[in-house]
Amino acid sequence: MKQGKGIENPESRFSAVLLAAAKLPGVRINREAYLRSALARHCSEDDLRKAIEESPAAAGIPAEVLDKVANDSIRFETAKVSALSAAAGIPGVLALPATVPADVAQYFGHMVRIAQKLAYLYSWPDLFSDDGDDVDDATMGVLTLFFGVMFGTQSANAAVGKVAGMMSEQVAKKLPQKALTKGVIYPIVKKVAAYVGVKMTKDSFAKSVSKAIPVVGAVVSGGLTLATFLPMAKRLKKHLSSLELAKPSGRVVEGEVVDVDREPFITAHAEQRGTDPMVIKPE
Repeated sequence: MKQGKGIENPESRFSAVLLAAAKLPGVRINREAYLRSALARHCSEDDLRKAIEESPAAAGIPAEVLDKVANDSIRFETAKVSALSAAAGIPGVLALPATVPADVAQYFGHMVRIAQKLAYLYSWPDLFSDDGDDVDDATMGVLTLFFGVMFGTQSANAAVGKVAGMMSEQVAKKLPQKALTKGVIYPIVKKVAAYVGVKMTKDSFAKSVSKAIPVVGAVVSGGLTLATFLPMAKRLKKHLSSLELAKPSGRVVEGEVVDVDREPFITAHAEQRGTDPMVIKPE
């Protein structure tokens, strides 16, 4: 594909849509409020408080409880994104830049929502800071990797595992900034963004064609959304729930994040799969 300016580049196109989606009203999930609402019926107040202050893993919330809540959240977001029209969905779509299609931004907005919910259930820290509408590079990086997992890329799986391993060892309460923006993970973030950017264009075209058919088009479009969003959300849930960060044994003494690039992790992981560590392939 010819590399042009701005959104002509698949990586830039994806990043622009992701950033626009992340800034839409209603997209960001308050971690404390969500965990309290989602877990209140399933655990004691003490366990709930510890889950919020530290993590569900540190609180010893049973895996079956987390899986049930995760499935409930996936069903909720899937129903919501499948039912809403592009123009009348998440508030603010009409204020999007002209280069960002409203239906794609809305779809990505719900993907960002479910990514946050699953991350918080499986013991990731806050993905967004409280600094207004700004989205820092580390957050963009980890969301890009989550999207890569949703789209079924091996490199994203390995990179998410590496980031989770870093936080698990240090009981981090924030994302490892250096690793996501300058370290060995950063090139993978860029490749995942380019991969999803290409796929996003193809999927968007398919939805546009379906909407060209009166009446039936709306049904087909909703069906396409359901057929893609649900399995992608389940793929992310499966991966996040399998990481050591989500397990009580994966949490040790509290400390600061040490941004140490451990390239052998990615390399060894890829070698075990028989793949190039920097090559993105569908699973």
